[in-house]
Amino acid sequence: MPLKEAILVHMDVGRQPAFSEERFQEFIDLARSSGYAPKAYILGRLKEASPSHYLGSGKVAELMQAVRDQRCGQVIVNHVLSSVQARNLGEATGARILDRTGLILEIFSERARSYEGKLQVELARLRYAASRLIRGWSHLERQKGGIGLRGPGETQLETDRRLIAKRVSVLENRLRDFEKHRAVERRSRLNVPVVALVGYTNVGKSSLFQAWTGARVSVADRLFATLDPTWRQVRLPFGATAVLVDTVGFIRDLPHELVAAFQTTLAETRSADLILHVIDAGAENSCRQIKVVEEVLTTIGAQSVPRIEVMNKIDQIGALAKIERNPEGLPSRVWISARERQGLDLLAESVLSFVELPAHWGYLELEAGEGALRSALYRLGAVRSEQQNRSGTLEMLLCLTGVSWKRLAHRFQIPCDRFVEIPEPDRGTLAETVVEF
Repeated sequence: MPLKEAILVHMDVGRQPAFSEERFQEFIDLARSSGYAPKAYILGRLKEASPSHYLGSGKVAELMQAVRDQRCGQVIVNHVLSSVQARNLGEATGARILDRTGLILEIFSERARSYEGKLQVELARLRYAASRLIRGWSHLERQKGGIGLRGPGETQLETDRRLIAKRVSVLENRLRDFEKHRAVERRSRLNVPVVALVGYTNVGKSSLFQAWTGARVSVADRLFATLDPTWRQVRLPFGATAVLVDTVGFIRDLPHELVAAFQTTLAETRSADLILHVIDAGAENSCRQIKVVEEVLTTIGAQSVPRIEVMNKIDQIGALAKIERNPEGLPSRVWISARERQGLDLLAESVLSFVELPAHWGYLELEAGEGALRSALYRLGAVRSEQQNRSGTLEMLLCLTGVSWKRLAHRFQIPCDRFVEIPEPDRGTLAETVVEF
């Protein structure tokens, strides 16, 4: 497929450095990932963005000249534009204007393969379009039909809003059905630890997933090569197993429309027992990429899930495979090369340290309406005894790992301190425990 031509506009605004090579290169990679070939560049610095055009009058004139000289009808701006700014720039240049959010949505539209992924992308695009309906028909709003009558612009705007809102409602209902199905799958995997791969886009998550599981997944040196989550079982030391999930990559200024639309997919990360945060060990901007990923994890409610940083691509910097541990002795960072299959045994050993933590004993008091939690505890094999109290509550003696309890507490939205830990009882006392139903 021939590349589409576009003029790229990149401006550093406010207190940003005079020129951010990192942000500019990422912008070029985004454009190329969507099939655009840069025809010309408009670069510069703005003290503050213009409310009407985003660019100042001088840069607008420069962009108009570039559109005429290059005979290019596509302009991409590395910034989130308001509907007014996009419309005014389009009118001034006569070109189609695409902002950063629209560009990322184009990439997602092209890469989505599963039915659920396509629904999520469509939902994001509709929410993006809805935000741009404001003043979209302002040229007609002045054409009033008389006292008490609405102009055709107002009528068209309301019609578009209603159609979009109706379609959004349909998509949200379908995605909720997917989430219910996913919840059933998660319950069926309750006895198998779930490990989620997350990271900045293009750091090698899919390469690691393929090297570790042997699964045939899309591996490409491009942004957002993976959109649809993939699950595979992985073997850990001593015969243990886990389910590994490959997820969509993150990026700075990830459109909030996408975060909202991909909630069913991102829920896999939120409900995981362990997160493997994959990082490009050789990237100069790795610290900023780490910060972006941490911010997204906080946004989706996954900040409390235990995690290990996986420093990938050590073959490119001449480093050795190794494990770094925190003060508690648990792995905090593992250095590997997915492409050369270096350090995968250390990574498996590190994962085992989290999913096979020592068991904790304790009591949990359940109310009458918490039957779903009781069933989940039995499926987990955590119940050692239970006894009905005079007050009608159920007192359960449990034995489970800290990770398992945190996952259940998160899933059922209950305080972690409800589980009252006790020393491990001796076998004789345990054998005498009476279980009453």
